[in-house]
Amino acid sequence: MFDASIALTVAYEGGDFSGFARQQGQSTIQGELESALRVILRREVLTTGAGRTDAGVHALGQVVSFDVMEQEIHERSMDRFRTSLNALTPEGIVVRRIEVKPVGFSARFDAKEREYRYRLVPGQIEPLFLARYAWWVPAQKPLDVTGMKAAALHLVGEHDFASFCVAKSAEGKTTMREVKQIQLFGAEHLGEECVVIRVVGNAFLHSMIRVIAGSLVEVGLRNRNPEWLAEVLVARDRRAAGQTAPAHGLTFWRVRY
Repeated sequence: MFDASIALTVAYEGGDFSGFARQQGQSTIQGELESALRVILRREVLTTGAGRTDAGVHALGQVVSFDVMEQEIHERSMDRFRTSLNALTPEGIVVRRIEVKPVGFSARFDAKEREYRYRLVPGQIEPLFLARYAWWVPAQKPLDVTGMKAAALHLVGEHDFASFCVAKSAEGKTTMREVKQIQLFGAEHLGEECVVIRVVGNAFLHSMIRVIAGSLVEVGLRNRNPEWLAEVLVARDRRAAGQTAPAHGLTFWRVRY
């Protein structure tokens, strides 16, 4: 029936949505995209996302795929398709790019790497412009970023990340994941300084990045030493790790195929 697939690269400001995945009676990224596609293609469309972000999490490079028939591709240009989608989706969602892919392409299962970035604003002064996109960590002294970097090294590689996910979401499923890179660096956005935690991996568990961020902050605040992260991994118990960092500091940055 279908002749090709479409891949949308989507950015969104997650604060006004109930997460990515469609939910009955809730405004979600997937639900709003499928509603717009229903109007344009005049049929029901089921999409697949590269990652299921929680409520409040943002994205610059989420990828969403769905199958199409040949005539649906030829009826309109991809530029016109993108313009129509952006007109029909609510404020806070922007389709940045549309690509035609071979039939059966899956934004989720064909992904090789996913990259997330978490922003922290440490210090005594609450951020203004970054308030919706970074976690303000009140602190009298600068974060121990060197210690955070040392702690992060314990998480690189293939490990059982049961300590870093919502326990119920992992029941009956493997919690093995491969983290390929974790980097911490300073950045400035709109004149406000922040610390960015960049995490690249093949896939992630529910809230895994946010628990990693919360645990690294414990080290940055000098409440724990860097070696503590290795102990948390071995524990395979969510109670061993730090807090789940707020959703609004997290951005789904990009997907590589």
